[in-house]
Amino acid sequence: MAVSTVVLDIVALRSLVAVADCGGFHRAAEHLVLSQPAVSQHVRRLQKAVGRPLVERVGRHSRFTPEGEALVGEARRIIAAHDEALRRIGVGDTRASIVLGTTEHAADELLGLVSGAVSEVFPDSAVRFRLDRSDRLNDAIERGTLDLAMYIGDVRGSDSVSAGSLPLTWYAAPGWRRPPPGSPIPLLVIDSPCTIRRRALETLADNALSATVVGEAAYLAGVLNAARAGLGVVLLAGSGGVPEGLERRDDLPPVRPEPLHLRAKPGSDPRLRDAAARVLGTILVPA
Repeated sequence: MAVSTVVLDIVALRSLVAVADCGGFHRAAEHLVLSQPAVSQHVRRLQKAVGRPLVERVGRHSRFTPEGEALVGEARRIIAAHDEALRRIGVGDTRASIVLGTTEHAADELLGLVSGAVSEVFPDSAVRFRLDRSDRLNDAIERGTLDLAMYIGDVRGSDSVSAGSLPLTWYAAPGWRRPPPGSPIPLLVIDSPCTIRRRALETLADNALSATVVGEAAYLAGVLNAARAGLGVVLLAGSGGVPEGLERRDDLPPVRPEPLHLRAKPGSDPRLRDAAARVLGTILVPA
């Protein structure tokens, strides 16, 4: 059986995922405590390894190619398996781990705050995180491979509690023009099933506005890159600042905030969920 000679550098994969999670090279570099040229070099190394472009320039911004988006998903699985293998053999950080899970929506706001709060309550534990779809986060809670899930959408489990709600806001690239009356609103969304996608379509329909999905991606980074390229509008969750390269669109119907639910692994220390609920209550809209 032929063996592939292509090797994917784990450090470069971490940079690729950081670019996706942080929404760009500059923020990824800050998150990783690296220089921006170093992060760019890591992505170029991966492009050379796979023999195809992973990122492309659109005006002043960058966006993932379809191959780049696919590799981001694979990179998450590779990194998770790599780190778990090291933990099992006692290499690296061998402290007990607390794994926090959240959807990509508003992850940059939620994870930092909740990680800090959990670290204060459990100073002897290493806090890790996982980004995934709501259904998969709940599955992981039920399997016991995730300690705390922060998710949106339909409630699963009688042990889920509300932590508040995430504001939902329309965004588009500067200069994007809404189509004339009677023409459908071009939407950019995450692949189904997606709660935010459903809320966008329902809100426009409730206001007698037609819409058409002109672009969809497996990950939020792909949707944001398409929006920055001026291909349509995107509905985003979060109470933070305006995403880089986009601007608010207040000429579209307002959308009700989306409830955020907390669910802890059965048998976990109740202080874990309490710490998350306490800090989330400082930034979320009351339920």
